[in-house]
Amino acid sequence: MGEIKVSPDYNWFRSTVPLKKIIVDDDDSKIWSLYDAGPRNIRCPLIFLPPVSGTADVFFRQILALTAWGYRVIALQYPVYWDHLEFCDGFRKLLDHLQLDKVHLFGASLGGFLAQKFAEYTHKSPRVHSLILCNSFSDTSIFNQTWTANSFWLMPSFMLKKIVLGNFSSGPVDPLMADAIDFMVDRLESLGQSELASRLTLNCQNSYVEPHKIRDVPVTIMDVFDQSALSTEAKEEMYKLYPSARRAHLKTGGNFPYLCRSAEVNLYVQIHLLQFHGTKYAAIDPSMVNAEELEVQKGSLGLGKEEQ
Repeated sequence: MGEIKVSPDYNWFRSTVPLKKIIVDDDDSKIWSLYDAGPRNIRCPLIFLPPVSGTADVFFRQILALTAWGYRVIALQYPVYWDHLEFCDGFRKLLDHLQLDKVHLFGASLGGFLAQKFAEYTHKSPRVHSLILCNSFSDTSIFNQTWTANSFWLMPSFMLKKIVLGNFSSGPVDPLMADAIDFMVDRLESLGQSELASRLTLNCQNSYVEPHKIRDVPVTIMDVFDQSALSTEAKEEMYKLYPSARRAHLKTGGNFPYLCRSAEVNLYVQIHLLQFHGTKYAAIDPSMVNAEELEVQKGSLGLGKEEQ
């Protein structure tokens, strides 16, 4: 269903970008799946972390566009981890394996929360150079499910999928958003019981971000003005937590703007990364930097100064 609905770009992506599988833990059942695309000489790439329902390929539109512009992009799919500390330790080992000292992280929903937790976890020896937090949150208590977090592992797969689907948009949406939802439902179907149960556990386990530990990390908060799983209160909390963060607001896009509003998302990602051009933390090949092209993109999407 996903391949038919999303467009030929997805089939092209699957046929040209290889999926790698890497084991970094003693437990060889913990397998990281990832797409690593773009120039290998870049030592501070942009890494994408998916939401509960997502796999590494939900960011295929970002991978195709950003690598064409000269960026190195890595999209991940996590193994089964049951607590945030275990995830952070595994992610650190993965970066060590990939020989990446510092990275930029783009996290969607749960991915954004885990990105913040990893920045917090490594604050004494920083591994995160910047954060882009898309439809994300800073405190798991917003879901009012901390009391059920320890029982997800017991639930059958169909029940876990029903919980996740309950957060998908049910009202009228435009065709691009409808395709994005269909694609994410397809991705959700590909996840096993333990993968889903562990992600829901991470999503709802009682935890919050300690902002003082990551106050020096440049942040862009990306969110949508239409219906999404994130409450207004959760968004406001993020703004308070990161008062100096850049804000990238999309008028529409629902839960999955990186699929259905990819041109806007990709542009905001480039604007965020622009501040690192010319430094050793640039995520783009210096020979590919094209300020004029970026200005053309801004104009075509009608972005004003206040949105940059």
